[in-house]
Amino acid sequence: MDFIQILVLALLQGLTEFLPVSSSAHLILVPYLLGWEDQGLAFDLAVHIGTLTAVVFYFRAELQIMVRDWVRSITHREMTQDAKLFWAVGFGTIPVGLVGLFFGDFIEENLRSTLVIAATTIIFGFVLLIADKTALRKRDEYSINWVDVLIIGCSQALALIPGTSRSGITITAALILGLTREGAARFSFLLSIPAILLPGGMKAIELAGGDSAVDWMALFLGALLSGISAYLCIHFFLKLLEKMGMTPFVIYRLFLGAVLLFLAT
Repeated sequence: MDFIQILVLALLQGLTEFLPVSSSAHLILVPYLLGWEDQGLAFDLAVHIGTLTAVVFYFRAELQIMVRDWVRSITHREMTQDAKLFWAVGFGTIPVGLVGLFFGDFIEENLRSTLVIAATTIIFGFVLLIADKTALRKRDEYSINWVDVLIIGCSQALALIPGTSRSGITITAALILGLTREGAARFSFLLSIPAILLPGGMKAIELAGGDSAVDWMALFLGALLSGISAYLCIHFFLKLLEKMGMTPFVIYRLFLGAVLLFLAT
C-alpha cells in the first residue's frame, strides 16, 4: 500500500464510522473509482483499532465513572445513572452480537452487492430524515430505559446489512424514541465501543492464524490517521449537531446512493 491509499482509507474509516453515513458504501466506491486492490485484513484491523481508541479516549471521563458505578452496582447494589448507562450499552450490544454470530456468513455472502448497499443507503437516509423532523427530542442518554435499549440494540443489528450505517440507524432509533440529537449521538458512540471491539477481536484471531507478511508501518499509520480523524469527527459532530441537524447527512446519503445505483446498473 502506498501512502495515498493508507491516508484515504484511514480517513474514510475514521470519519464514516461515526457519521450517519455508510462506511461500507465509501469503502466500495472509493477503491472502485481509484482502481485499488483490497487493503487486507490486517489494515482493516488497524484502522478499527484507531477508531476504537478515539471513542474511548473522547469519552474517557464518562467511561471511568460508568465502569466505577457498574462495579458498585454489582458489589454494593447501587444503581446510579452511570451504572444504568453502562448496563444499557452492554445489553444493547447483545442483538448485534447474536445476529452477527448466526447470520453473519449469510449477510457476507448475499448482501454485500453494490445494489444492496445503494438501496440501504438511500432507504435508511429517508428514515433518518423522517425521524429527525418528527422527533420530540426531549430526553438525554441517561433517560434510556430497557425498552429503549431493546429497540436501539435491535436497530444496531440492522447495521450488519451493508449500507445501513451503524451510527445512522442507532441515532435514527434513538430520535424516534424521543432523545435529543446529542443524546442519541452520544449513546450511539458509546454503543460503538463493544460493536467495534467484538468484530475487531474476531479479525485479530483470524489474523493471528495466518502467515502472511505484515507491513507494520502501514498499520501504524492507518491506526494513527483513523484515530485522529475519528476523534475530530466525534468532537465536531457533537458540537454542531443541534444546529445543523441530520439533513446534510441525508442529502449526502441520497447522492452517494444514487452514484452507487449508477455503478450497479
